[in-house]
Amino acid sequence: MAYYKDLREYVGVLRAQGMVYTIEREINKDTELQPLVRWQFRGLPEKDRKPFLFQNVTDIKGRKYNGSVLVGAHAASRQIYALAMGCKPEEIMARWTEAQLNPIKPRLVSQGPCQEEVHMGDTLLDHGGLEEFPIPISTPGFDNAPYFTAANWVSKDPDTGTINVGNYRGMVKDKLRVGCDCRPPQHMRQYWQKYKERGVPMPVAVFIGATPTLGMVAVTKFPIGKDEYEIAGGLGGEPVELVKCKTVPLEVPATAEVIIEGEIPIDALEREGSFGEYTGYMGLATENLFMNVTCITHRKKPIWNTFISQFPPSESSVIKGVGTEAAYYKLLKHDLGISGLVDVGLHGESGTEQFCVISLKKPNAEDRTVPWKALNGAVALDPGYLKWVIVVDDDIDPHDPHSYLWALCWRVQPDKDIRITPGKSAHLDPSAVPPEEISQMTAYPPTTSILIDATRKWAYPPTSLPRKEFMEHARKIWEEEGLPALSPTVPWYGYNLGHWTQEDQEEAELALKGEHYKTGEKIARKRKKV
Repeated sequence: MAYYKDLREYVGVLRAQGMVYTIEREINKDTELQPLVRWQFRGLPEKDRKPFLFQNVTDIKGRKYNGSVLVGAHAASRQIYALAMGCKPEEIMARWTEAQLNPIKPRLVSQGPCQEEVHMGDTLLDHGGLEEFPIPISTPGFDNAPYFTAANWVSKDPDTGTINVGNYRGMVKDKLRVGCDCRPPQHMRQYWQKYKERGVPMPVAVFIGATPTLGMVAVTKFPIGKDEYEIAGGLGGEPVELVKCKTVPLEVPATAEVIIEGEIPIDALEREGSFGEYTGYMGLATENLFMNVTCITHRKKPIWNTFISQFPPSESSVIKGVGTEAAYYKLLKHDLGISGLVDVGLHGESGTEQFCVISLKKPNAEDRTVPWKALNGAVALDPGYLKWVIVVDDDIDPHDPHSYLWALCWRVQPDKDIRITPGKSAHLDPSAVPPEEISQMTAYPPTTSILIDATRKWAYPPTSLPRKEFMEHARKIWEEEGLPALSPTVPWYGYNLGHWTQEDQEEAELALKGEHYKTGEKIARKRKKV
């Protein structure tokens, strides 16, 4: 079992194995960085996708940064995910199950490299606050600011002391203020409600650039009360080492690249968004939480770790999907006792949360109870997950559309197994009639099919891809760098689908001028008291 002591050791392994694209040329974090990475998700097969390390980063105003940006290091592909976990791809599910069944408690240490540099009190703004870090614009042309993406928010239940580590996006609104897209029923939002009832602000900390297993647990759904530090320890096979924060009563990973400490007010909410989301469309604005920063600590020349999400497939769809597959696998096999469970597949096109295929071995061919136990159990785990759930036999690969579509065509009777519409013919369908009865029939019985209208019926938000001019410019850079030949998949750039206001567009344009604080100031003026 491989265990990385920090992100830098893992980057060294990526380099040694030729599994990272290192970009030495100057790259604009606001207009070039994410479009360049995006190309591999629109033009390369998954097996060829790798992390990117940008070592010469600037912004729209020409500012240079004393650090680098790492994208895709958690889950550019399933192969990268396995490398980040320190195992082979076929061992991922077993490793996740072991971690959930046998978590390892974290260990508190007196000091760690995450606090090599400390900015607090009178020195909090010495390096510009949040402006010190090369935080990219994820969807240039549509996002209204740089956003935290691979940011792991640490909070504590004031009643029980239970720690939660969750991944939530964060809109950078000012040098010391960042939004947080944490909506009910997210666990941290439940904790915030408790602090609100007590009448005190909620202390939080955000860590960026920790060992990959910490990022994996932060994006995975666990029942409330589960300590993600303990599960990360189980994944790595060793306790996660933590240090105490400087200004809030929380503990954070000792070897993380960046720590941001602060408080979330309980008397106000602010607008957060718009932001390109994993659904493939822009996530529109919500009234949400925000953090006032009280302390920033970091390693020297920190690596700013970020996810690439937005239009699927993406790093987000892989990292969330693999961990969520493991959560459902553990639920079905160990909590519900379905011993014949073989595998669980979640699919990137659904954001790896709405389309699930479960393969299992039934005790006998006629047993109809086990599949429905799996279906009902899976759909009950989380109210926001699984729009589609399909159970297939153990000879079907739940990750391969060719395989499970074949099963859907020839092993399902819609009038018995799904919602139906009549008027089709079975024609050689082995699920329609038992084989021993076929010789006694003069014709196959009429059957049914499912009808799906997949057209847009109203205006949608824009697709969450960078605008065409940024993608075209990034492709020129891609080709100049001699990166692998692209085979673009439609769509490969963002475009308006009707639901996009003039204000939305103006804010996106401000972000491209490096003037996103003006949006933050406007939001602050319209703050709603709660």
